[in-house]
Amino acid sequence: MSQRTATATAPPPPAPGAEQYPALDFANSLLTLPSGPLDLLGAPGPASEWLVGHGLAPEAGRVMEPCTVRLRAFRGAVRELLDARVAGRPAPPGALAAVNEALAAAPSVPLLRWDAEHGLHRSLPHPADRIADRAMARLAADAADLLTGPDAERLARCGGAPCSRFYVRTHAARHWCSTRCGDRVRAARAYARKRAEQQD
Repeated sequence: MSQRTATATAPPPPAPGAEQYPALDFANSLLTLPSGPLDLLGAPGPASEWLVGHGLAPEAGRVMEPCTVRLRAFRGAVRELLDARVAGRPAPPGALAAVNEALAAAPSVPLLRWDAEHGLHRSLPHPADRIADRAMARLAADAADLLTGPDAERLARCGGAPCSRFYVRTHAARHWCSTRCGDRVRAARAYARKRAEQQD
């Protein structure tokens, strides 16, 4: 199965909780769609666009291939921690180490600044050579907040195969990350029932 680009297949809308937790959207940037896999961080261009779109890099900020590889590896660690939390398993030591390393790699506290356009304000610096480090530090802090905060109990993994996204449950009966996944599961069940009836 070939790796598809973000332009070839449209990703689903953000999963519940992704707007509140960028780390959740980051974990979900690796998708398994019925049409095949979709990696929104699959190349430097799309990865840079994803970071800029989530306010994790300056407008003209770009990451190169080595940083893109690091981002994907870090995403794997975040996904491992989310998966362990959802399954009620202990956190994998390697994933914990990766998130803690990212937390310590770059300051994630906005500094006090002044300029004529914004006046006195707080913002994170985005040095061109540290974009990935700063983005990972902020994502690591956000993942830590999600995994240890009140929403951790509501974390779930989509039950609509082949989807592999995580989401924050909006109600106890929710089993899918999107209406699209729920509709696909219901359609598959209806088709299976119809076939079973035809075979009787």
